[in-house]
Amino acid sequence: MNLNPLAEALNADLSTNGAPVLQMLSAAGKAIFFPSKGILGQSAEAKGSAINATIGTALEDDGSPLTLPCVQKALNLPKSSFLYAPSFGDPQLREAWKNQICIKNPSLAGKSFSNPVVTAALTHAISCAGYLFLDEGDEVIIPDLYWDNYELIFENAYGAKIVTYNTFKNGGFDVEALEKALFNGKKGKKVLLLNFPNNPTGYTATEEEAKAIVQVLTKAAQEGNQVVALLDDAYFGLVYEKGIFLESLFTKLVDAHENLLAVKMDGPTKEDYVWGFRVGFISFGFKGATALQLKALEQKAAGIVRGNISNAPSISQKILLQAYNSPEYHEEKKLKYETLKKRYDVIKQVLASHPEYREAFEPMPFNSGYFMCVQPKGVEADAVRKELLANYSTGVIVLSGLIRLAFSAVPTDKLPQLFDNLYKAILAIR
Repeated sequence: MNLNPLAEALNADLSTNGAPVLQMLSAAGKAIFFPSKGILGQSAEAKGSAINATIGTALEDDGSPLTLPCVQKALNLPKSSFLYAPSFGDPQLREAWKNQICIKNPSLAGKSFSNPVVTAALTHAISCAGYLFLDEGDEVIIPDLYWDNYELIFENAYGAKIVTYNTFKNGGFDVEALEKALFNGKKGKKVLLLNFPNNPTGYTATEEEAKAIVQVLTKAAQEGNQVVALLDDAYFGLVYEKGIFLESLFTKLVDAHENLLAVKMDGPTKEDYVWGFRVGFISFGFKGATALQLKALEQKAAGIVRGNISNAPSISQKILLQAYNSPEYHEEKKLKYETLKKRYDVIKQVLASHPEYREAFEPMPFNSGYFMCVQPKGVEADAVRKELLANYSTGVIVLSGLIRLAFSAVPTDKLPQLFDNLYKAILAIR
């Protein structure tokens, strides 16, 4: 396939200083580019012209966006919110989010990584990563307790194959199983995804486990593998116990090795409780990466956004930017965290005060996020789900033979009833 000259130029940038990052890209990833010389480039050149007939928006005679006052009033936003956002994302929002990443991850101090590119929420960021790094038949290494949307993205959309390994061992993350999966097969490109806090289990690696995970990935890179570490940080920051790794693994992997590309996928969806806004981010980093190489990865990501959805919603980005500049933001976010932390504490108390529940189900390890899982004993998980719906007016999700409980969505005072219903439903089926 003949590549566009813009793609060839980006690939040349990625190949400078002998970095192997280009080898990590899929065929589509090598071919993608940002169309800086097409409509967008010509529009950029015309910006500031006395007469600008380039971009497909509609303006009033005074140059402001042509908008419906009733819509603007409902949103209480400036008229600029109605214009297209750049495919890279709102520049101020990108800067604000990168600053937040550094504040929430102090270990990033002095380390370089790309500016985040805005996607249409985190699912789209994962899809962009699939586009960049996965060819048909490539493997993606994921723990066996995972969000089922990964199948639609990696397998159905990109023709890759999900390879799983055991998630838990002795009440913690099974690092040995990860290492075995990573070193299985021939040497070459290794794509893996880590999701902490994990959906569906609500588990985040401890400080010691995080250290061990980084050592395993670095070892694989040292032995000549091109390691692409996809980090799904959807529930970042929602950690409820001491001794849990509070930062993103991105902080440890971003400068671990030249053969290890860290890809951070995050966003405000769960962190800032704006599920319908559909704004996410994708960021890149590897040891020795130059500003030119990081910019090339940004260009490729923005090219995917441009060729896929054009751009993420401008209105959502403007609202978020206003929120991040608000003096109330941090205090209000802390209060919402305390709501979820209280629910977590109530669950721990309920389980501790009802040892009989262990006769019916086994709680999986959990310490963070929105969810927890239980393993029913002696009955099928889906049978329990149906029993809960039919006779207890209680809805749960079944994934991988486990019952997932989204305590994030359950009022605090109803949590004891949730577990009592679960216990009774299992006994009723038996």
